[in-house]
Amino acid sequence: MHGDVFVQLSLAIVLAAVMAFIMKRLRQPLIIGHIITGIIVGPSLLNVIHERAAFDTFSDIGIALLLFIIGLELNAAVIRRLGKMVILTALSLFVVMLAAGFGVARLLDFTQTEGVLIGFALFFSSTIIIAKVLSDKNELTRLHGQIAIGTILLDDLVATLALLFVAAHSADGTALRISDVVWLFGKGIGLIVVFGFISAKVLPRLSKFMASSQELLFLFALAWGFGVATLVSHAGFSIEIGALFAGVLLAHVPYAAEIGSRLKPLRDFFIVLFFIVLGEGLNISHLGGALVPALIFSALVIIVKPLTVMTTLGILRYTKRTSFKTAINLSQISEFSIILVVLAHSNHMVGERLDSVVTLVALITIAVSTYMMQYDTVLYVRLEKFLRIFERAETREHEYKSRTYPLILFGYKKGGHEFVKTFRAMKKPFIVVDYNPDVIELLDKQHIESLYGDATDMELLSELHMRSAKLVISTITDLPTNKMLIKYVHQHNKEAVVICHADDHNQAAELYHIGASYVMLPHFIGSERISMFIHRNGLSKKNFERYREKHLVELGRVASEHF
Repeated sequence: MHGDVFVQLSLAIVLAAVMAFIMKRLRQPLIIGHIITGIIVGPSLLNVIHERAAFDTFSDIGIALLLFIIGLELNAAVIRRLGKMVILTALSLFVVMLAAGFGVARLLDFTQTEGVLIGFALFFSSTIIIAKVLSDKNELTRLHGQIAIGTILLDDLVATLALLFVAAHSADGTALRISDVVWLFGKGIGLIVVFGFISAKVLPRLSKFMASSQELLFLFALAWGFGVATLVSHAGFSIEIGALFAGVLLAHVPYAAEIGSRLKPLRDFFIVLFFIVLGEGLNISHLGGALVPALIFSALVIIVKPLTVMTTLGILRYTKRTSFKTAINLSQISEFSIILVVLAHSNHMVGERLDSVVTLVALITIAVSTYMMQYDTVLYVRLEKFLRIFERAETREHEYKSRTYPLILFGYKKGGHEFVKTFRAMKKPFIVVDYNPDVIELLDKQHIESLYGDATDMELLSELHMRSAKLVISTITDLPTNKMLIKYVHQHNKEAVVICHADDHNQAAELYHIGASYVMLPHFIGSERISMFIHRNGLSKKNFERYREKHLVELGRVASEHF
C-alpha cells in the first residue's frame, strides 16, 4: 500500500471531504480543514502519505493553476497605476520586518545569520493563501485586493533572490556573485520579450481556432500555463511567478474568462492537495522547543505587519478601510519562508531548530490570517473607531473608487445596451456594474465606465455612493438579488428611482410591494410594443417589412459593437 499513490490520495481526499464537511457545519474556513487533514494523514498521526514526491508534484500543480487563473483576471493597467504605492508598501514591510525579526531573534539567542533569515521569512506573505481567499470572496478586482496582489508579486521577486543567495552559499562560504543576479534578470527580460511577442502577435490569431473546440481550448490553456511556468522556473524564478506571468500574457485573449472558468474545478482539487501537503509537513513531536519562539514571531507577523501596512497606506492617503483590509490580507508568512529556511539548513547556514520554528509560524499565521480575511468586514466594523489614526484628512481613494454617478445600471447583457444609449443621450455620468469579466472587457473597449462586481456585495454597493443616485436600473433576472438591491437603495436613498426585472407577474407584484418604481416584464413589454404597432399600422405586410428591416439594422449594429 505504501507505494500505491492512488490509495494514499484516495484516503487523503476522503479525510479532506469529511473535514471540509465539519468545517462547513462549524462555519469555519475550509483552508483550516485542509491543513488539519494534512496533520492527520502526516507522520504525527496516521502516517498515510509515503509517496511525498508525488504529493509535492500535486501541490505544485495546484499552485501553478491558482496563479495562472489569477493572471487571467489581472488588469495590467491597474497594476501599473498602483506600482509606486505597491513598491513603497513592500519596501516599508521589508525594512520593518527584517529589523523586527532580526532584533527579536537575537534576543531569543538565535545567531546573526538565523536572525537575518528570520527577518526575510517574516517579510514574505503567502501568495497562495491571499490569492485563494481573495478569489473565493470575489475581491481580486477590489482596491485592497489589487494592492495585496501587487505587494506579494514583489515579495516573490525578493524571495527568488533570497533563495538564489542561499542556494549559492554552500558550506564552504561561497557567496552569491553580482554576475549571477545580472544573469538572472537578463534571462527574465529575455523571457518577457519572447513571450510578450508571442502573446501580442501569435495568440490572437490562434485563439479563435482554439476556441472552436472546448477540449482543444482546455488543453491549450494547460499547455500554455504549465509550459511558460516551467520555462520561467528553469530560468531561475519561481513556479508562482511563471504561472502568473503565463496568465497575464493570455488575459487579453477574448476567451480568457472561459479558460479560467473551465480550469477552476481542476484548480480547486489540486489546491486542496497543496494545503494537505502543507499540514502533512508538520511533525508535532518536533515542535515542543519551537513553540514559544514561534508564538513570539507569529505575534510580530499578526500585529506588527498589519500596523506597518496601515501606517504606510495611511501616509499615502488611502482610507482606513482599504488600509485595514490590505493589512489583513498580508498578515501571514509564506510557503517561501519554509523553503528558504529548509534550504539554508541543508547548506549548514542555520540549525535544525529554525526549521521547526518557521514551519510552526507559517501554520499559526496562515490559520489566524485566514480567519481574519474571512471576517475582515466584521473586524473592521468593530475596530473602525480605533483605525482613524491611520487615515489622513484628505484621502486619494477617489482615484480608484467609483465617482458619484446619478445613473447606475446593474447587468448589461439583457437590454443594457438600450439603457446605455439613453444615458449617453442624457449626457449624465453613469456606470455599469456587471459580474461577467467578458462584459467588463467589452465595456472598456467601448470606453463605458464600468465596475466588476456582485450586486449583492454590500461593500461594492457602498463604493457606488448610492445616496447620490437618481436612477438605479437592474437587468439582473435573479429575484433575491433584485429584492436585496431595492431594499438597499431605499435604505440609503428613498428619492432614487429603482427599475428592475421580473420573469412573471407574481415576481413583479412582489417587487412592487417592496418599493420598486417600475418592474420590467420582457414578454409583456414585447407584446405591448408589437400590439401598439399593429394598432397604429394595421395589418399591412409592407409596414411590417419596413419595421423588420429597421429592427435588423439595429440588431446588426448592436451585434457589431459586442463582437
